[in-house]
Amino acid sequence: QVQLVESGGGSVQTGGSLRLSCTAPGFTSHNCGMDWFRQAAGKQREWVSSISSDGSTSYVDSVKGRFTVSTDNHKDTVYLQMNNLKPEDTAMYYCQGGGRCRYRYWGQGTQVTVSS
Repeated sequence: QVQLVESGGGSVQTGGSLRLSCTAPGFTSHNCGMDWFRQAAGKQREWVSSISSDGSTSYVDSVKGRFTVSTDNHKDTVYLQMNNLKPEDTAMYYCQGGGRCRYRYWGQGTQVTVSS
């Protein structure tokens, strides 16, 4: 069964870095973009970043200049490089197919905790 699988989260101090990975089977062959979302405890999921099939990227204002989204198309994998992390970045992070390419089921997410 096709599944989104996120990994790479962990606990870091303010100013630290993490690189999240998401395996998303088929997104390259279907010419899809990918999105990152996050959900902090007790809050709604929010959109964080997108990368389109043409490589263009976008970010929520709160992470601009700190996060970078990229893909490895041969591996059907999307990454989120997270630098200069802040406590407000603490959340469970999820990936999803972009636009028309939504997967039916969400993955398990990967937890990011930033302390200071």
